Amino acid sequence: MDYPTNFIRAGEEICTLTDFVPAPYFRKTFILRKLKAPKYVESAGMMICGLGFYELYINGVNITKGLIAPYISNPDDIIYYDEYDILPYLKRGENVIGVCLGNGLQNAFGAYCWDFQNAKWRSAPQFAMSGRITFKSGEEALEFESDETVKTARSPILFDDRHCGEYYDARKEIPGWNMPGFSDKKWKYAQKAPMPRGEARLCRAEPVVKVREIKPVSITEEEEGFRYDFGENTAGLCILRIHSPKPGQKIELVHGETLKDGKLYTRNIKFDENDYVQKDIYYCKGTGENEVYQPHFTYHGFRYVLVRGITKKQATRSLLTYAVYNSDLKERGGFTCSDDIANKLQEAVRRSDLSNFYYYPVDCCQREKNGWTADASLSSEHVLLNLSAGNSYKEWMRNIAKAQNDEGAIPGIVPTGGWGFAWGNGPAWDNVIVNIPYYTYKYTHDREILEIAAPTVWRYLNYIERRADERGLVEIGLGDWCPVGKIEHEYISPLVFTDSVLTMDIAEKAAYMFARLGMQLQSEFALSLARKMKNAVRRYLIDFDTMTAIGDCQTSQAMALYYNIFEGGERAKAFDRLVEIIEEDGEHINLGVLGARVIFHVLTAFGRSDLAYTMIARTDYPSYGNWIVRGATTLWETHQPEGGRVLSLNHHFWGDISGWFIQALAGIRYNPHDNDWSEVDIRPSFVPQLDSASGFHICPQGKISSSWKRTGEGIELTVELPDGMRGMICLEHGMKFEDGLSWKKAASGTYKITAEQTTAE
Repeated sequence: MDYPTNFIRAGEEICTLTDFVPAPYFRKTFILRKLKAPKYVESAGMMICGLGFYELYINGVNITKGLIAPYISNPDDIIYYDEYDILPYLKRGENVIGVCLGNGLQNAFGAYCWDFQNAKWRSAPQFAMSGRITFKSGEEALEFESDETVKTARSPILFDDRHCGEYYDARKEIPGWNMPGFSDKKWKYAQKAPMPRGEARLCRAEPVVKVREIKPVSITEEEEGFRYDFGENTAGLCILRIHSPKPGQKIELVHGETLKDGKLYTRNIKFDENDYVQKDIYYCKGTGENEVYQPHFTYHGFRYVLVRGITKKQATRSLLTYAVYNSDLKERGGFTCSDDIANKLQEAVRRSDLSNFYYYPVDCCQREKNGWTADASLSSEHVLLNLSAGNSYKEWMRNIAKAQNDEGAIPGIVPTGGWGFAWGNGPAWDNVIVNIPYYTYKYTHDREILEIAAPTVWRYLNYIERRADERGLVEIGLGDWCPVGKIEHEYISPLVFTDSVLTMDIAEKAAYMFARLGMQLQSEFALSLARKMKNAVRRYLIDFDTMTAIGDCQTSQAMALYYNIFEGGERAKAFDRLVEIIEEDGEHINLGVLGARVIFHVLTAFGRSDLAYTMIARTDYPSYGNWIVRGATTLWETHQPEGGRVLSLNHHFWGDISGWFIQALAGIRYNPHDNDWSEVDIRPSFVPQLDSASGFHICPQGKISSSWKRTGEGIELTVELPDGMRGMICLEHGMKFEDGLSWKKAASGTYKITAEQTTAE
């Protein structure tokens, strides 16, 4: 089926924070005569593109694939279509296609500081659709499309914005508007809309769907209303079920993550003092019947909801239900152990990853909802170890490629209307262009994502080489974001170090990708750039007398080891210096997100998983465990002490601890040499803080699981591998199997480990 290109809209008027324009309804009818009743129909399909969001109804049935369809994209880059089989919904006689449009990114007026409100594509929402019904009798097919014969009227949705929320007046409902037999004589005709400029594509990313419902754990009366606590911070919408409402009763739902002085606190998710953020309003019909409402074109990140405008009698447990939404990703990995702190951290990572995955990973689900490139890059490996995100990553990679500017630079957020080139990017953010495809290929063997990324990566290498200074180093953009106890853009590790090291890493991964695609000349260029960058870092930014990277901090030292800036015999002394730095910091984390992504893997590589576990799971500040004892159910944006500045309480870019749990504690190292998807090494760390640990990962060949527990005789390790999987089971220094060996060929089975590990002094 060809992409429909006849876009229509209700009018040119656009909704703003001060001038509300209701979401438009559209209605298209066609007739199936008796002889062409559905049982005589061979096939019936349609395609639709909504700019911004749409809901699609066939004869009154909502068949929309999920929340906020079709996708969130810059329509100057890509416009997304969805395909539907409408045969099950057709009837004899009159049939009705109903469409409701939300503002989405087409009119993102509530986006605050990312300039979407100034985007050149901004307009009233519009859509295009077409359908084709073929008959078994061979009669001529029946076709329909969006055109100026479509009728339109205003819906009860008075106001909708992805960031701000939705206002709905049930008194303005139009019963039967999307059903056969409805009279639309008073409706006006739609008008033709300009054709959008972006490339037309079918949306292949997983839809955003409801995955579960949560009931409130408590209800507290406040001065302003009644506060509902759902016990966990996540993302989605509230289903409002109001009993015996009065006509015109105004009910406000204000969503937030935390409390301050015993009241709902929302300033941490606002950039100014306006009262729009994460607020839904419902005006009741008040006809004597119970009423049910769920917003259509928004979503929120929250744990608490302050309900204004209800009576104490109406403030029942059944008033609100939390409908949790996220992209329809399947579980591909997991971890549990004998320490409840680590288990809760694994749950927090999973909840943060999912609640921030709405077609692609956003930084936070309550405040920005932006596709920040560094956040996604830092999380890409652990997300792929845990969830089936490869397909959605591939679709987002197309949008990243489109967002690259003529110079070769990548914006800090994707999609963007042009914001993010002057501030908010740089190599630590831009490395999304290699990390997303590299790790997707590593864990899913999907070569197509390399093909999508390669032209973008090639242009970027030529761009970033031009940005190097006279020493051959790079110092642009953002650095080790959110260091412990600091505000976001105060770094401990110098920007010139993190930028230059990550530029080298981009070039090395680019060389790997190009080689897999047979692009030998490009691969050689990338390797040459990587060597030049590494030599410059070693020449200017390393003290070889003390084997210390510039900054003399956890991030610099860990990155220099992880990315192999130190070589050969230098590495042992450099690692000793890293341990000294950690001990000087009281065995607490003292770094930002770039350092946190690598430091625990470095400690494991040198046999100190015990120290890594201490830094993660300890409960005093600063640590990940400290979040848990302070009530966190998701990962926070920053590590701040009690009473410190509160920012977002649902970010995922600290979440690689889950990857470390699976890879280091459970020991699952899938495709360890990046060239064989039938290979796995099992290298568990039997840290003394744990009595047991268990992890799994589902790879293209099947499920890999590794679990261990302490017994009276030592440690019992159980490994389960798919048929045909090969590799090694390797023990850390000081550990032996019953036969005295420290390694075996990988095979399913239970293994007795008799020696105890010796912990480094």
